[in-house]
Amino acid sequence: MLLPSIFNDNFTDDFFGDMFSYPLRDFDFQRFSGMHADVQEFDDKYEMNIELPGYDKSDVTAELKNGYLTIAAKHSDNKDEKDEKGKYIRRERYQGECRRSFFVGDEVEQKDIQARFNNGILTLDIAKVKETPKVEEKQLIAIEG
Repeated sequence: MLLPSIFNDNFTDDFFGDMFSYPLRDFDFQRFSGMHADVQEFDDKYEMNIELPGYDKSDVTAELKNGYLTIAAKHSDNKDEKDEKGKYIRRERYQGECRRSFFVGDEVEQKDIQARFNNGILTLDIAKVKETPKVEEKQLIAIEG
């Protein structure tokens, strides 16, 4: 066995080996496990940084619904690449999607959130919104009899 590569495979990895004998051997569990997020609190906002390596801005969506901020990313390499020297025996490309929801509160509206995407990191600035106290109304119940 030679030194392991940065991808946790051996340099002697057999490209023509049986790909089905260990179907999860090369599976990237870290990528499948979901989005990694850091949340910082500031005086006037929360800043959320979500790592999305390998995704482009066009692959990512952010949706606010019922107090939940949902981030979704979908990526597929459907490029029709051909090799003039021969056919591919094995091609490895990541295709998949991930989704994660964060409860931000019912008071937060779309205008309270700014988003930017740079170098595989989605940064969301979520303004702190003061909760409006709900006025409790008395509702009398009729008693029969």
